[in-house]
Amino acid sequence: MMRKLLLLILSLMPVYSFANVYPMPEKGSRLIGETQVHVVQQGDFFQTISKQYNIGILELMASNPGVDPFLPTVGSELLIPTQMLLPDVPRKGIVINLAELRLYYFPKNKAEVHVFPVGIGRVGRETPEMVTKIKARIPNPSWTPPASIRKEHLEQLGEVLPRVVPAGPDNPLGKYAMQLSYGDGSYLIHGTNKDFGIGMRVSAGCIRLNPDDIEWLFHQMKYGDSVQIINQTVKVSSEPDGRQLIEVHSPLSKHENQRSDEVSALSGDIVKFISNPQVDSFKANDAILSQSGLPRDISVTELTAAER
Repeated sequence: MMRKLLLLILSLMPVYSFANVYPMPEKGSRLIGETQVHVVQQGDFFQTISKQYNIGILELMASNPGVDPFLPTVGSELLIPTQMLLPDVPRKGIVINLAELRLYYFPKNKAEVHVFPVGIGRVGRETPEMVTKIKARIPNPSWTPPASIRKEHLEQLGEVLPRVVPAGPDNPLGKYAMQLSYGDGSYLIHGTNKDFGIGMRVSAGCIRLNPDDIEWLFHQMKYGDSVQIINQTVKVSSEPDGRQLIEVHSPLSKHENQRSDEVSALSGDIVKFISNPQVDSFKANDAILSQSGLPRDISVTELTAAER
C-alpha cells in the first residue's frame, strides 16, 4: 500500500530526470540496483515513465514485451530495469555500453556508480567503439553540421540547415558538450534541445544525454578523463553468493531490415560461462532468446523431494 501511494504521488509530480546512483557491489560481484515495479496510472505512457525513472524507452520496452508503449493498461505492473550487471571493463571514468544505451560514470575515490540513459548513432551513422578521453569541455556550444548532414537533412526533410547553428534554444547539442579525443574530434557527448531520443538510436554518431544529466556530468569531468565505448550485448557474473547471472540485450541493428529478435554471436568467454556445470543451459538459452535486458539467475537449482 505504501509503495502504491508513493508511486501515485510521484505520478502527480512534474517529471524531472534524476541520476540513478548505485553503491558499488561487494568484491567479486557485478550486480547493482534493484528491479522496481511501476503501477500504470491514468495518462502514463512509456515516455513519461522512462523520464520518471531516468531510463531509456527501448530498455523499458525490452523489460515489458508485448505492452503497448503508448497505451499501457491502467493498473498493470511494469518492470523498471534499474538492476543491472556492470560491464566487464575497468571501472573508471565514463563507460558507455552501446548495446544497453547506457552511460556509466565511476567517480574517483567514491564507492558508487552513476548510470544514465543515452541516445546513440542510428543505423548508417553508428557510434564507434573506442578507448579515448575527454579532449575539450564546451559550455554553450555552437553546432557546425558537416556537409553530409546538411545534404541528408535537405533530402529527407526538405530543409536547409545553416552552416553554423549558434548556442541557444535551437541548438541540438543543448547547453553542454564534451569533445572526445578520437579521430578528427567530431564525436561528442552532449545534451539536447528536444524532448525525444534518449535511450534510442537517433543521433548522427554522437552520445546524447538528458539536459539535467549532461549538466551534472559536465561539471564532474575534466580534460584527459577516461572514456570507453563498448558493445557488450551479453554480460555475465558468478556472484559471491553462488548465483550465476546473465543479462542479455538485443544486438544493435546493422541494417534497416534486420530482425529485432536476432541473437548476436556469443564470445568464447560467454560460451565458457554457459558451459559451467553450475549453469542451467535451458535457463541460459531462454535468457539469450528473450533479450529482456534484465539480470537473470540461470543457476542450476536443487530438485525438491517431490521433483526427484
